Amino acid sequence: MKIVIATAVYAPMINGVAVFSRNLALGLVRRGHEVLVLTPSQTGRNYTAAEDGVRVCYLRSVEAKVYPDQIHKAEKRFRLFYRHGFRVSVFPQREVAKILGDFQPDVVHVQVSDPIGLSVVSYARHHGIPVVTTEHNQPEVITEPLKVPRLVKKPIDALLANYFANRQSKSDFVTMPTKQAIYNLLDGRDFKVPVAAVSNGVDLSEFRPGRPSSLAYKKYGVSPDVPIVLYVGRVDPEKNVGAVLEAFSYVLEQVPEALMMVVGDGVDLVNLKKQARDLGILENVKFLGRVTGADLGEIYRMGTVFATASEIETQGIVLIEAAASGLPLIAVRAGAVAEICVNGSNGVLCQPGDISEMATAMVKILSDADLRRVYSEKSLELAREHDFERTLDKFENIYKRVISAHEKRTS
Repeated sequence: MKIVIATAVYAPMINGVAVFSRNLALGLVRRGHEVLVLTPSQTGRNYTAAEDGVRVCYLRSVEAKVYPDQIHKAEKRFRLFYRHGFRVSVFPQREVAKILGDFQPDVVHVQVSDPIGLSVVSYARHHGIPVVTTEHNQPEVITEPLKVPRLVKKPIDALLANYFANRQSKSDFVTMPTKQAIYNLLDGRDFKVPVAAVSNGVDLSEFRPGRPSSLAYKKYGVSPDVPIVLYVGRVDPEKNVGAVLEAFSYVLEQVPEALMMVVGDGVDLVNLKKQARDLGILENVKFLGRVTGADLGEIYRMGTVFATASEIETQGIVLIEAAASGLPLIAVRAGAVAEICVNGSNGVLCQPGDISEMATAMVKILSDADLRRVYSEKSLELAREHDFERTLDKFENIYKRVISAHEKRTS
């Protein structure tokens, strides 16, 4: 098949949508398909590049300096603006039409309803090309970072949910990472387009259990005998990493040798370092910044337990990566994480904002080897259901289904 993937974020950016889009493109090419990716340029100018058989068309873009680009260190130049801003393709219609006209795709798969995604859907509809969309966002993903006042947050979230649902209704098939995400967005709506839960998945050959190398411990200055609470992901306010730090401060009263590792970069990093200093735990916290590739797999294997307090996940790829690495999980009852962190099976779900409950869960898991072993086995069992090869199988079948339906309508 000739497949177009349209996304507002792509490598070298590091977030769930960017990681998934790249994994999908590379996986489809490995299976013999021809894949073209459309995404905003990170230089401003348009150009084309290739990576392992994937053709990536970077479209003209401008900087939105009110949010960091997730590539460079999140560094503010002025009070409200970042040195390296998030890039957006504002009017990509002509570029999209030219590229798609030349490529002649069998199906398009849109990840985000940004100007590129909207332009791709418009072109596909006009030229009779089947459209698959994946909704990665929930309204809270937008309103939480913008600090929308609570008084108006609920009606704005409702408007955004209606917008998302309306955009998806223009597709031939819709997917979301979890059943809970589908329920949250479409519950009570008359939605006639086929919809299915398809996991973002992870590469189980990259994220796996086992003992990390001695070089990894040496590289990050960690003793192999130290229990480690691990967080991996964006370090932005909406991820609520500060709650995990605060819970960890209470853990040290009972497990004083414990260490917390924060892996990732974002707008909240400076605040978190200050919080750790104010809590008097800075010596027990390592902020490692952005880590990718084989090093990331090693860091997961260094962890004893994975903890997050994020309330806005539509799935949480890092949770699957942690589970695939055999880690017990600690998360909160919000978003769709309950499908990955199953309370009492492979970890503990805490009430959002309950620092004491999270601290208690950390202490219990760090102090009980038998419990860790049980949770680890269940994490590995659950992770097998999210093998990325299964994800590829499902998307191949969806593409074939919408192409076949289109051919029947036009024959």
